[in-house]
Amino acid sequence: MRRLAFWALVAAIAVTAAPVSSGARLLRVAYVVPVVASPDPHDLYGAALLGFERAVKHFRIHARVVEFPPRAGAAPTLRALGAQRYDLVMIGEVRLGGDVTAVLHVARQFPGTKFVLTDPPVYTRWPSNVEGSIWRVEEPAYLAGYLAGLMERRQAGPDVAGSVGGFSIVPVNTFIKGFEAGARAADPHIRLLRGYTQDFLDPSRCRSFALAQIARGARVVFNVAGLCGLGTIDAAKRRGVWAVGVDVDQSFLGRQMLTSVLKRFDVEVYDTVQALVQGKLRTGGNMVWNLHNKAVGLGKISPEVPAAVLRRIAAVRAGIAAGRIHVPRAER
Repeated sequence: MRRLAFWALVAAIAVTAAPVSSGARLLRVAYVVPVVASPDPHDLYGAALLGFERAVKHFRIHARVVEFPPRAGAAPTLRALGAQRYDLVMIGEVRLGGDVTAVLHVARQFPGTKFVLTDPPVYTRWPSNVEGSIWRVEEPAYLAGYLAGLMERRQAGPDVAGSVGGFSIVPVNTFIKGFEAGARAADPHIRLLRGYTQDFLDPSRCRSFALAQIARGARVVFNVAGLCGLGTIDAAKRRGVWAVGVDVDQSFLGRQMLTSVLKRFDVEVYDTVQALVQGKLRTGGNMVWNLHNKAVGLGKISPEVPAAVLRRIAAVRAGIAAGRIHVPRAER
């Protein structure tokens, strides 16, 4: 019901936006996804729709969200939007090489339309009307690791922290590498554990891995496994240790949450529409989303974290954003 109400709102705003001069054409913007979810700050793609909702409210645009059949792929939908002379088409989920090839083919057919891939595989040879995205999630992960290291140092006994990833792939390892680098910077003697469940969906698998790490002394466990990672957070709750969330602010899951590493699709979507409206959207390369432009960051930090620790985290954040602190990024 909420989904239908929201998209009715999108249509109404697109039609009733502030008046423009006679004959003026509204910019046409589409957001394309395989499954339309409800706007929800607790869901990565739901958060993106919240960003789109804000953009629709703030700017004079003709807005549309289009769901494409996953089996058919996005290409037929993108081709139809190009033929309808959309100014901007944002693609919410394109992960496979074949999907990227399809987007490139359609983009070359419609050079008058700008295509933005919000979370693609890293790719450098975009056509002049295509923009990719590079997410510097290692930066907020470093902050979370630094926070974990500082909190470990305040407790008696060995300092141990763990990460539970879904698969050993670059998007997952970038989070983990940043987290581990931050933990070591804050606590050079910390022992770091890492495990991969080979699963992004089953919480029981992540729960088992996290419990095993906690049994080995981990007092902070980092979830990098999507829905599976809810099991990591549950294990932390059961054993009375800290958990670090991923992608969205997961502080709502309980007092065991130390913080979360945010990947803010809502900022990306809103800022992209704003750049189009202001005539500043540049395509043909990759937009970098990082701490500096506030597209990544930390979620709510536990109120149990002392003020002195918060001040230290703020200083480290400023150092990363200014380029004074280099954060390593996973290559594989």
